[in-house]
Amino acid sequence: MPHHCLRFGDHPVSRRDMLARCANGFGALAAAALWQDPAFAGGNPAGSWPLAGPMSPRAPHFTPKARSVIFLYMDGGPSQMDTFDPKPRLAIEHGKKFAMKMEPTQFNDNGSTLASPWKFSPGGQSGLPVSDLFPHVRTCADHLCVIRSMTSEFSEHTSANYFLHTGFGLVGRPSAGSWVSYGLGSENENLPGFVVLNGGLVPPGGVENFGNGFLPATYQGSLFKAGSVPVANVQRREPSAEAQMRKLDLVRTLDQSLLHRLGPADAVESAIANQELAFRMQAAVPDLVELRGESDATRQAFGLESTYEPTRTFGRQCLVARRLVERGVRFIELTCPPVGGDRWDQHGNLKEGHENNARAVDQPIAALLKDLQARGLLDSTVVLWAGEFGRTPFAQGSNGRDHNPFGFSVWLAGGGFKGGIAYGATDEFGYKAVENRTEVYDLHATVLHVLGLEHTRLTYRFGGRDMRLTDVHGHVIRDILA
Repeated sequence: MPHHCLRFGDHPVSRRDMLARCANGFGALAAAALWQDPAFAGGNPAGSWPLAGPMSPRAPHFTPKARSVIFLYMDGGPSQMDTFDPKPRLAIEHGKKFAMKMEPTQFNDNGSTLASPWKFSPGGQSGLPVSDLFPHVRTCADHLCVIRSMTSEFSEHTSANYFLHTGFGLVGRPSAGSWVSYGLGSENENLPGFVVLNGGLVPPGGVENFGNGFLPATYQGSLFKAGSVPVANVQRREPSAEAQMRKLDLVRTLDQSLLHRLGPADAVESAIANQELAFRMQAAVPDLVELRGESDATRQAFGLESTYEPTRTFGRQCLVARRLVERGVRFIELTCPPVGGDRWDQHGNLKEGHENNARAVDQPIAALLKDLQARGLLDSTVVLWAGEFGRTPFAQGSNGRDHNPFGFSVWLAGGGFKGGIAYGATDEFGYKAVENRTEVYDLHATVLHVLGLEHTRLTYRFGGRDMRLTDVHGHVIRDILA
């Protein structure tokens, strides 16, 4: 064999190297054959990267009670003692000096004890008390599991919103919807696994509340606007579907060539997945938001014929949310519509502000719960109603309430939760949680649990640490599970 400089020529291949390379090649051929089989491609354990694509369905850790989540986000912080936590003592001491020690508040313009302007009445067979702010929701009281002892670590909107959505008070962590999509994938290849139906108010903190954080970009929330064209640029611009397919094939070839040279890259892989999803959404989204096929009775029940525009907006969101659940979308969040004043953040003029916000959402929420129940979907769908914190039992100024993270109310319905119950309690003023104190971490752990996901096992390696939605906290609230 002639000698030549091995620095610039090919190294000779030994028999051992040749056998090793061939063996690996045969294994790759076998794996490629298996990847084409849906029985292997779709059966990946939760939390692992799926062989068939980042959004392919994945098995939960254990048998789930629910398959989807609808998160009704009440932007601004509804008042617990005016909605789902009646406090008669406030009426007795209305106008008097507040009897408990006041914690520092957002604006420190603290007044006297403030009674609720609304009465409470029992709802359903359970007799669960619900404020007159929600006469329609009260008719669904037997489905509601009200947690009256929720707490937050933050009293400012942006940090509290990040905490509620991501389990962390600063920007940069994945949203709960992203974690659910990462853990379970999607049951519909033509729609995103995590959809945000924007009624017009994006929470303080912005779209990062729906972001993927350190998870691959495929799992971020897809923001759908209100109206008949919810997604920008989803309409086909090429003269024919065939022309568009040729363009996508070319882009896919170029992207794959780049991946081959660079190795795995989330930005490129996610761009490929998003381009392909956008193409499939061109047919799926118009069908999703076309509501003319819904009956007149359904449209009226959801408030689509209401004289109040915010009710029509939120009613449409709720109806689209039900249609998304029917299509296998895992996590849907609804944001509030503008009501001409502030969101649920009444530092003044509590009565008018809360009434306007409640009028927008009350009828559509009740219709959503009843419609899911009638279609056999409520048992497999978690409906979560929550704001980022509650409000003070004493006045801000003369007729408002300041932020209160020490004890407030959220509720869940369907999806394996007991109905017609109240869990936990605040003190007799509704100020602080005093019984079964519950944290946002616990809420996240419990919602993941009914989806079949163990919150301590749903992790992603980042920065040398196995990260999770509940960080190092969280307990499943088993007393509220059916």
